[in-house]
Amino acid sequence: MADPFELWRLMWSTAISRGLENLGEAAPNAAALEREHQASAVDLSSLATLGQIRIELPTMVLLERKEPVAAKTDPVLIVAPYAIHEASIADFADRHSVAQVIIEGGSEFVALTYWKSATAEMRDYGIDAYLSDLNVAIDDLGGRASLVGLCQGGWLAAAYAARFPRKVVKLVLAGAPIDLHGAESRITQALASVSTASIAQTLALAGGRVLGSLSYALWSGDLLQDFTAEAALQDVSDPALVERFKAWNARAVDLPGAYFLQCAEWIFRENRLARGSFPSLGRQSPLSDISAPIFVLAAADDEIVSVPQATAVKSLCTGTSVDIRVEPGRHLSLYMGRRTLHTAWRDIARWLRQSDASIPASSRRFV
Repeated sequence: MADPFELWRLMWSTAISRGLENLGEAAPNAAALEREHQASAVDLSSLATLGQIRIELPTMVLLERKEPVAAKTDPVLIVAPYAIHEASIADFADRHSVAQVIIEGGSEFVALTYWKSATAEMRDYGIDAYLSDLNVAIDDLGGRASLVGLCQGGWLAAAYAARFPRKVVKLVLAGAPIDLHGAESRITQALASVSTASIAQTLALAGGRVLGSLSYALWSGDLLQDFTAEAALQDVSDPALVERFKAWNARAVDLPGAYFLQCAEWIFRENRLARGSFPSLGRQSPLSDISAPIFVLAAADDEIVSVPQATAVKSLCTGTSVDIRVEPGRHLSLYMGRRTLHTAWRDIARWLRQSDASIPASSRRFV
């Protein structure tokens, strides 16, 4: 079986030597830009629970429940990943939805950051653009919210909670890369073998973006066991659901080059978040500034974010309480797996609702 991380590493040198498809073309004309905007539009029809646009911002549309309710609880904002797949990973299907479980657990007011696929106009958007729009979204939800960060959305949520501790009620970090030096991982090894200049040159060839089609070629189910329907859904009894997953897995978002390069350097190579030197909207805010109670969820066989990289939160976030839970499974099963949603996420939903941020000892399976 081919190693996707090795292929990912080789991609950069190949791209530099021969260029990528359609690279070097003139700037897109008005018609091409319009096609890009249409392609980046959010398809709400497939979402299980959250299908109403609350506000639209440059980097995202903020989604809420299809039938909004007069909530009596603090809002819960799911901060979706912004890496390869679209944000519907958080609300994939009935019984395979983080948003659905949280709502069923008693949090009526649930929203989702549905990040836009990057158009050419977005190529210079950096991490601050996403933190800024996240801040606007939380203000629109009332100024304080519990954050549920999934994978790459986890480090973004953690950075935000450190920058604006008074705005975060509770913080859930699920499969989030927090301390990339906490353990060996193939993705950090791959980055170590490629220079910053090489990545920047490739991005310049690609018009300042990382194209989703290229990302998908390196992350398809044929290359990585973690991204099969069986591993992700923990339920393949419904052929239609499997086909739906395959279609979802084949869709990949384009990323702004500036954002990608900052993530590669600041998070994965330089480990700034764990070192306390991550720049967030004009200020370095160490993770020890987080005051919200934290719940960490990790997957025992996660090949993308190793358990030590996720659970390092315990030693880094010294200003608050941290509960850690490690579940059987792989990366995508943390967000789509029926068993994980039925067990761990039900407990998380209850934890989000409890005022003392505690879970009865009888229902804990922490390590």
